[in-house]
Amino acid sequence: MKTAISLTLPLSLTFLAVAPLANAATTAQPRPNVLLIYADDQGSIDLNCYGAKDLYTPNLDRLAAQGTRFTQFYGAPMCSPSRASLLTGMFDRRAGLTDNASQNAVLPPERTTIAEMMRAAGYNTALMGKWHLGASTRPDTLPNAQGFDYFFGHRGGCIDNYSHFQYWGGPNSHDLWQNDTEIWRAGHFFPQLTVDEIKNYIQKNAAAATPANPQKPWFIYWAINLPHYPVQGLEKWLDYYKDKGLTLQRLRYAAFITTLDEIVGQILDYLDQTGLRDNTIVIYQADNGYSTEERNYYGGGNAGPYRGAKFSTFEGGIRLPAMISWPGHLPQNQVRDQLCGNIDWFPTIAELCGIDLAPYRDIDGKSIIPIINDPKTPTLHPVYHIDSGDQWMVRKGDWKLIYNANDTVANIRYNANGNPNQYYLTNLAADISEKENLARQHPQVVAELRALRQAFADETGEPAGMTGTKEKPGGGANK
Repeated sequence: MKTAISLTLPLSLTFLAVAPLANAATTAQPRPNVLLIYADDQGSIDLNCYGAKDLYTPNLDRLAAQGTRFTQFYGAPMCSPSRASLLTGMFDRRAGLTDNASQNAVLPPERTTIAEMMRAAGYNTALMGKWHLGASTRPDTLPNAQGFDYFFGHRGGCIDNYSHFQYWGGPNSHDLWQNDTEIWRAGHFFPQLTVDEIKNYIQKNAAAATPANPQKPWFIYWAINLPHYPVQGLEKWLDYYKDKGLTLQRLRYAAFITTLDEIVGQILDYLDQTGLRDNTIVIYQADNGYSTEERNYYGGGNAGPYRGAKFSTFEGGIRLPAMISWPGHLPQNQVRDQLCGNIDWFPTIAELCGIDLAPYRDIDGKSIIPIINDPKTPTLHPVYHIDSGDQWMVRKGDWKLIYNANDTVANIRYNANGNPNQYYLTNLAADISEKENLARQHPQVVAELRALRQAFADETGEPAGMTGTKEKPGGGANK
């Protein structure tokens, strides 16, 4: 059983002066700090640096300019599988969670997370924000049992940002925690609370150092939960966009995106002001595409040329904003077009932090340092797999096969048993918008990709919470 280490940080701990966090006990830091920011339900092009012409995102654009930005970066198309892949470095089917977490479907406790790897390497570890990988009735599936010394945030999928209740049908549930203690901060804007927690955690980490026990580096997973519904942008950004000619959907979403940008900017500024930026790796990625759910006013995000959105294995659900920055160590103001994915952050962080990956040979991710350093390096994933509920996707080169394809924007689903469109084949080099199903024209490609998928399914088995992937003879699906 994993052992959880609790590091209690009272919210009342505040530091009025911002000063460099270096002293005799903290100047020698052999490994960099890591800040891993995971946004939530963000459209594929919903940053100015990704091509959005109607959004104001100066801080994330600054981060992109200070590092390397990716244009073909994958995550799973819904929250929990994407987070399971991120934290384990595994395709979500191998990680064991292919649907959103519930009391009956969780990230298996035996999976090793980035946080556990970092803690074993001597890092202090914290999660600020959203978990959504466990069950409240199972302490072994909660953050403190999965490698995080400290947790501040919500265990489920989302909360109201001011009351910290989840309004998904009664009885309404309160969901704000500090480690395993429920806490109450009604009226305080949750994203700002996470900013304060990050600053306090960093300050506490520095204050604990002594000459005999030098400061440890830190790993912070900031699962920021914006722009996920409820869409509650700051008033000043709602005012900013009100005369921009946007639809009401887009206006609300845009204000929340710029709120996200401002919140991230506060931490980037803090790292600059405290002298920590040069020794801190900052990674930013969205978990999945934008939401078209009723709770999100049926849309508001933008996937650009890509088809689909959240809950879809079309590109609009899985091709996401992603970037990494470490000034003085990694290339700046660079763009990479190779296929990469959230599974790659696990080994990439390990390499940058000098951590031996030998104990973690079962991961699917690859260190993308060669791609970051050289734009001519080919993709490290000749074949890529994504599962989502009863959908799956396998990609080899430019060919991509989807089973039970679901266009969540057009509300079109290709999933009737025996329907020849149950398998949806595209060539992304020829049709980036995935408008035409080429399955009939290229049955040999369908057969090849189905064989790759079947081999992968046979290798990984049937994980908890998975439905509709193991095919019956004749092309049906187990339900």
